[in-house]
Amino acid sequence: MKAVIFAGGLGTRFSEKTQYMPKPMIEIGGKPILWHIMKIYAAHGINDFIICAGYKQYVIKEYFMNYFMHNTDMTIDLSDNSMKLLENHSENWKVTIVDTGMNTMTGSRLRRIQKYIGNEAFCLTYGDGVTDLDITDTIKAHKESGKAISMTVYKPSGRFGSVHINPSTNEVLSFEEKPDGDGNWINAGFFICEPEVFDYIPDGTDSVIFEREPLVNLVKDGKMHAYKHRGFWKPMDMLRDNQEMEKMWENNRAPWKIWK
Repeated sequence: MKAVIFAGGLGTRFSEKTQYMPKPMIEIGGKPILWHIMKIYAAHGINDFIICAGYKQYVIKEYFMNYFMHNTDMTIDLSDNSMKLLENHSENWKVTIVDTGMNTMTGSRLRRIQKYIGNEAFCLTYGDGVTDLDITDTIKAHKESGKAISMTVYKPSGRFGSVHINPSTNEVLSFEEKPDGDGNWINAGFFICEPEVFDYIPDGTDSVIFEREPLVNLVKDGKMHAYKHRGFWKPMDMLRDNQEMEKMWENNRAPWKIWK
């Protein structure tokens, strides 16, 4: 099974960093968050990736073009300019990087890589979020559902502590540190898709937003399954998120590091 990753957006909230690189290339622990996402999939045996690139796509291409050399020990003999490769620390990945356009929306990006998928189910996610999701189980649940698409959903906690007060006496009855938010499940951005999903995405346009008409119409037709994830999930929406992830990594407390 292949994993498709959206990695073509502008990442405007990271303008101080994304003026040099696409958002998925922003690092956590010296590695792009894109690499972390791929490691999560690889931990579940998925090593074939399709990257939907766009903004500064050459940065992603150059990273993987040089990945093998950067992760392999070597001896260089300067007397004759020869090189001997020693121990290889690289991953066993196949990475297809497709320039899906500078300003293309997510649905149209996905449509443009259809020919690289073939007639098989595939995983799909965004290049800016990490999780300890059991992807193997999501695939199993998806197959059992018989639906065209499975969406991983997550119930986030609130941003602030919740204080419950007696309205008559103003006595504090209870305090809960960052309880569940509004109680709603949200799209966590990890999907399992059947090729049928492409039928819901018009061709020949840049403007189709995957999260709008395609997903809405799949729901209307009763073809979407929800997989409830109650573990760790965190998108990197702003610089603060990146700093929090970096701190988790430095302290060896990164829940998404499910690989050895």
